[in-house]
Amino acid sequence: MKKKQVIRLLKIAVLVYVILGLVLYFTQELFIFQGKKVSREFIYQFKDQVYQEQNITRADGSNLNLIQFKPSDSAITGIVIYYHGNRENVTRYAPFIKIFTLNGYEVWMMDYPGFGKSTGKISESRLKEDGQLVYDMARKNLPADSILIYGKSMGTGIATYIASINPCKRVFLETPYYSLPTVYDDFTFIYPTKWMLKFQFPSYEYIPKIIAPISIFHGTNDELISYKNASRLKPLLKAKDEFITIEKARHNNILDYSLYVEKLDSILSL
Repeated sequence: MKKKQVIRLLKIAVLVYVILGLVLYFTQELFIFQGKKVSREFIYQFKDQVYQEQNITRADGSNLNLIQFKPSDSAITGIVIYYHGNRENVTRYAPFIKIFTLNGYEVWMMDYPGFGKSTGKISESRLKEDGQLVYDMARKNLPADSILIYGKSMGTGIATYIASINPCKRVFLETPYYSLPTVYDDFTFIYPTKWMLKFQFPSYEYIPKIIAPISIFHGTNDELISYKNASRLKPLLKAKDEFITIEKARHNNILDYSLYVEKLDSILSL
């Protein structure tokens, strides 16, 4: 191959690299957050679930929508603050919370900006602020030792942050990550994702600061957040924490495995 051809191919490769990098940077919110909006007048239909809905007006005029699922028993055991994943809205995650309500817990689940009825511009700081706002509301109802913090997938970054600066009874992390850039590294390893992503959520920084016991659930066949990525959190755990491996589970079907259900149920019944 002639020198001119090599130079030409290198120029094309660099151009493609730059273009794809720009696409990754400017469209990252579309990949990370795949929310589904509904109108303010929309009425949620949660099968076999009793719930109360709150719409909280933020200082900038945007709306934070919060669904509070209720147990059938009037005497509640505590509150689970549930930070959900990156897709659709609360309707996608409502089926996962029945195990909590059956154990007497209320489940408080907020939607992120652009998800469901929540509005405003999404950012890492906004997600943290909303997460803290919901926690503060829960604390007005119950003491910290009656509050559980649960994070699912993308929401584990919010959960670990909130638990690192607030007391609670226990923390559950379902399919967590070391940090968001390391998740991207598994798919776009040729780019410096740590510097390109606007969203970091460094769980590895938050977890060592969490005082409450932590239970992590992760499947070995997770196709979105690799088991290897989550395993990097193991050295950061305390002696009373646990990392529960769900053999063959994928990213969205951990609830189908008896080990997850039995382990979670045994902790909630304590």
